[in-house]
Amino acid sequence: MVNLFTPQQPKSYDDGPEPGSGYQAVDAKVPPKARPVFSQISVNGVTIAESAILAEAQNHPADNPGAALKAAAEALVIRELLLQKAAEQQVIGTPETTADGRKETAEDAAIRHLIETTVGAPSAGDAECRRFYENNRARFRSEPIFEASHILLAADPADEAARRQARAEAEQMIADMEAGAVHFAELARARSACPSAQQGGNLGQLSPGSTVPEFEAVLMRLPEGEVTGSPVETRYGFHIIRMDRRIEGEQLPFDAVRPRIAAWLEAAAWSKAVQQFIAVLAAEAAIEGIEIGGADGPLVQ
Repeated sequence: MVNLFTPQQPKSYDDGPEPGSGYQAVDAKVPPKARPVFSQISVNGVTIAESAILAEAQNHPADNPGAALKAAAEALVIRELLLQKAAEQQVIGTPETTADGRKETAEDAAIRHLIETTVGAPSAGDAECRRFYENNRARFRSEPIFEASHILLAADPADEAARRQARAEAEQMIADMEAGAVHFAELARARSACPSAQQGGNLGQLSPGSTVPEFEAVLMRLPEGEVTGSPVETRYGFHIIRMDRRIEGEQLPFDAVRPRIAAWLEAAAWSKAVQQFIAVLAAEAAIEGIEIGGADGPLVQ
């Protein structure tokens, strides 16, 4: 019998393309060249190297890598603007040791000296300081102090069953205390998961910022001598909080805060003056590959 179906040999991928197909194999041994992160950036013909931008990005934390790279590029462009201006004016600074113990480079010293000799900011007078004080009185109050105690029923945020049980136990404790069946300090010593249990739950003196936000929100509104009527939930579990004593903040007198106000105003004026100085340099320069913000932009750190 004649076999009418001659089996075809499967084509191997190693056999190469069909003759005349025009196909040219890619050499997998040579990795493709990476695309540049930025188009070329230059200041008056001086190129800012991509490697320098990548290295500088670590000094500019941001929500995403793109934002960090953009901030780094802007910072290096501004630095180059200042260095070129210092060279033009033949400004040479003497390197100093910074507050964190680092020795300035010659370039850093030149930039600092350029700004010190070029940028001026008015001092803050008494009338200006007093006006700022009156318009921002809430900023010049002593912080309140709270003396509080708590009972912590600990529960892992990821354990829903444990959270439900901790809440139920805290609610029962509050009910028992309201009924007079048990005292706060007694429950704290027996049941609280906080080291303060040894002191009957006493946390000592607390100030704003010393506790987690949910706990602090209760401290800000809980009257002296009262216990929370429901458990306070935080990532640690559920708390029963008692306010033992409140020391409200007081308005600080103008004379006590005037030096601080003057320092703030002068620093703000100086920063604004530096921003404007850099904005003028940027407007006069030929900058390629990036746009630098105006005088109101975040030009100086």
